[in-house]
Amino acid sequence: MKSLLEVGKYCGFGPVVALFALLTAATQVSANGAIGDHVNDLQAHLGQYTEEVDWLEAKFGGVVDTYEKQGQKAAKSDALLEFWEEVDFHSAIETNHVPTYASIWQGIFGVKQAIDSGASLAKVREEQKKLNQALWQGLGAVKLAAQFQQKGLLAKIQTTEVEPTTAPETLEDIKHRLDRVVAKFAERLPEAATTIVHDTYLHRFEGVEGALIEQDAALVEDLEKDFNVTLPQALKGQSSVDEVRQVVESMQAKLDKAKNLLVEADKKRKKVF
Repeated sequence: MKSLLEVGKYCGFGPVVALFALLTAATQVSANGAIGDHVNDLQAHLGQYTEEVDWLEAKFGGVVDTYEKQGQKAAKSDALLEFWEEVDFHSAIETNHVPTYASIWQGIFGVKQAIDSGASLAKVREEQKKLNQALWQGLGAVKLAAQFQQKGLLAKIQTTEVEPTTAPETLEDIKHRLDRVVAKFAERLPEAATTIVHDTYLHRFEGVEGALIEQDAALVEDLEKDFNVTLPQALKGQSSVDEVRQVVESMQAKLDKAKNLLVEADKKRKKVF
C-alpha cells in the first residue's frame, strides 16, 4: 500500500499538491493517546473537521482579542493548547501529515510565546496569521488524504498498537515511530521524543540488526549512530523542528534501503530452497 507522497508522484501531481502529499504512510500513533476510528473514514468527517478548524480559528482569535482589549494576564495563553487538544482534527492531521501537524504546533507556540512575552499586538497578530494558515493547510492535506483513502490507495491506520511480525514490517514501524518523534518535538516535548527514540532502538531496531548486518554492516553502524548520537543530540540541542525532521527523513531513507536489502535477501533464499 502506498503513502500519499508515493501516490502523488505516480499520478504526476504538481508542486502545490506535492506539498500536501508529504504524507506519512499508515501512521499508527497519536500524540495524546488512542486515536478514533474517524481517521479511517476521513471523507465522512470532512464537514466536522472544517467546523473544527473554523472553531479553532475563532477560539485562537478570541485569545488574541482578549490580549488586545484586556492584556496579557486576561488572555490566558494556555487555553490555546487546550483548544487544540479538544478536536478530532488533531489526530486526523497528525496521522496524515506530520509536517503540517508540526507547523500547527509551531504556530500555537508562536502565538503563546508572543503573548507571554508581552509582544506588540502587531507581532501577536502576525503569529496568529501563521497559525491560521497552518490550520487551513492541514485541512487541505486531510481532504487530499480522504480522496486517496476513498480510492483504496492508502493503508488503513491502526488505531491501536500492532506488533510487526516480519523484519520489513518492523522497519516500517520504526519509520512511523520516527514520525512520532518529530511530532513530539514539535509539541515542545523533547524528553518524550527522546524516550521514543531509545525505545524504538531497543525494542525494534535491535531485533533486526542481526539480519541487516549480514547484508550491509556499514548501514547498520550508520543507523546505530543516528539512533544513539545524531538524533538524540538534535532533540537536546537548539535544533528547529525542520532540522529534526531532516535527521528523521535521512534515517527513514536508510531504513528504506535496509528494507529493500532484507526483501531481496528473502527472495534469494526462497529461490535456493
